[in-house]
Amino acid sequence: MIKLLTRVWGTNSAAEGSTFGTPELERDLSSGSLHDTPKRKSVVPLWRLRSVQAAGVLTGIALLGALGMWAEKTGWVADTLNQTKWVMIKVSAEQGFTVEDVLVTGRVETKRDDLLNAMGIARGAPILAYDFEAAKARVEGLPWVLTARVERLLPDTLVVHLVERRPMALWQNQGLFALIDEEGKVITREELGRFAQLIHVVGEDAPLHVGGLLELLDTQPELKKQVKAAVRVGGRRWDLMLAGGVDVRLPEINVPQALARLVDFERETGVMGREVKVLDLRTPDRVIVRKGVARIPQNTTTDTPKLTPGQET
Repeated sequence: MIKLLTRVWGTNSAAEGSTFGTPELERDLSSGSLHDTPKRKSVVPLWRLRSVQAAGVLTGIALLGALGMWAEKTGWVADTLNQTKWVMIKVSAEQGFTVEDVLVTGRVETKRDDLLNAMGIARGAPILAYDFEAAKARVEGLPWVLTARVERLLPDTLVVHLVERRPMALWQNQGLFALIDEEGKVITREELGRFAQLIHVVGEDAPLHVGGLLELLDTQPELKKQVKAAVRVGGRRWDLMLAGGVDVRLPEINVPQALARLVDFERETGVMGREVKVLDLRTPDRVIVRKGVARIPQNTTTDTPKLTPGQET
């Protein structure tokens, strides 16, 4: 399978006048070559091939690791082995096994500089000495990153595969807003304006239940399009605010059936187009229609609705 990687840091781009590289440059991971096919090189002896040299160095380091385990058991001086390992890493760096390129897949929201800082790389550092596990932990600590995998593409390239978090809702709690993912984890509290189209959820425990709420709304896609906000009431149930300010009060249990009942009721009566402010679904097998001011008002001064958690249970 061909994977296209974006170069975020590399020597080829530096030659073109960019410090860290051209973002659009892509590499075919299946062949390990750039789209611009390089000129054919002359044949070199097998022992001079970098792949053979790398295999030799890696084998040597593996043997040193095995000897290290033996040394630990037998009491032999481990410092000697450690020094030998670093000598071999130094030799590999002199042969060109240094970090020169960084290629990334899956990066959409993660900022390039934040990623590079988290990776802790330095151009020209020995690639065989790079700590992948520590880099993975740092990258996965970035706000937008869900998972990360870091690999090396010898002789001089690091490859980072990112899976970013999916923004699912804007969470309001105690007057503050945050962007959360489907697991209720906070992604960011900055630059939220471009996510204003997402459903707004209110309440201290709302993030813990937003995934379940969205799954329920997915059973009624036409209704879901009208839902602008949801308030967690008493830690047990939801109230929904629809476009036009209609307040829908859901029950604690049998929510899928209640949503289906609401959709059928709307299809038969067109109630949402009338001067109705509250549709109460908490009583089984019926819809209670009320007029009056909705409990979940929309702030008309900003694009983001200001919501207040309901007190009614």
